[in-house]
Amino acid sequence: MPELPEVETVKRTLNVLVRGKTISNVTVLLPRIIRLPEEPEAFVRLISGQTIREVERRGKFLRFVLDDMVMISHLRMEGRYGVFSAEEPLELHTHVIFHFTDGTDLRYKDVRQFGTMHIFRTGEEWSLPPLHKLGLEPLDPAFTVDAFMERIKGRTTKIKPLLLNQEVIVGIGNIYADEALHTAGIHPAREASSLDRQELKRLHQAIVTTLAESVEVGGSSIKSYVNGQGEMGMFQHQLKAYGRKQEPCLTCGTPIEKIVLAGRGTHYCPQCQLCT
Repeated sequence: MPELPEVETVKRTLNVLVRGKTISNVTVLLPRIIRLPEEPEAFVRLISGQTIREVERRGKFLRFVLDDMVMISHLRMEGRYGVFSAEEPLELHTHVIFHFTDGTDLRYKDVRQFGTMHIFRTGEEWSLPPLHKLGLEPLDPAFTVDAFMERIKGRTTKIKPLLLNQEVIVGIGNIYADEALHTAGIHPAREASSLDRQELKRLHQAIVTTLAESVEVGGSSIKSYVNGQGEMGMFQHQLKAYGRKQEPCLTCGTPIEKIVLAGRGTHYCPQCQLCT
């Protein structure tokens, strides 16, 4: 599933490709992608004639800011957007097509068919699902050490599952949780409440640094992720823990171990990340 750096990269790419374009019509080929309104015809009616003013990101969600509407899009496992000439043939698994007045299309393709789209009147999206319960944005200035500690303190949940909880901190998935915990030297199975202030400061910094570095290189293309121009991310070449089972830790040389924690494959160094 694309995490914060990948969605941020898609957002930046879409702003280059579609910002300022006006939607003349929409073709919905897979109605279940449209979650609000429930009727695809109403979705088409609400969005047709709207101009894309900006594409923003909230957690792992894309926020298309239109004239007086907002479309919230979640890519889920393998959703992706691409811009094409209207004459180009459709690729397999293309489910929603936004037709622009300039003769181009923004096409949403999703092999797994898990992606979602919601339309709201501007401002209504913040108080309703799927955005209403989202936690702290780790690349926002408001994500301070104190704000982070306030969300973590007193929690008996293991730290990795807590980092994956989008109501606590948004945008962090399996890859970046493993990477941040490795950088901070914290075992993923530690109870959050057992971390002292210095450990939380290290983890806070590791989260910010890891995500920012990944954004700079376009995210991680572990499986099928590409941005809106079909380009792969490159952060997978910098991974220190995730996906490196039995490979030597780049810090101490100890083989990276893999366990299952809260149903997720979890990579860590048993020497650098002691479970104390």
